[in-house]
Amino acid sequence: MVVNVSAVVLLAILVILLVKKGGLKTGHAIVCTLLGFYLASSSVAPAISELAANAARLISGIKF
Repeated sequence: MVVNVSAVVLLAILVILLVKKGGLKTGHAIVCTLLGFYLASSSVAPAISELAANAARLISGIKF
């Protein structure tokens, strides 16, 4: 659950920055958000969730 909340906050900040500074139009951000909601309720959602969890494990395993 902590990984999901952190990912949501990080992605929300990224979208806000892209809208304000990167030239991402508000309409495009809304379409991307709707795509995320539809993907979350599709049959692909478990695979995406597992991929994100594996990526988080990989990043957390890197020693600096």
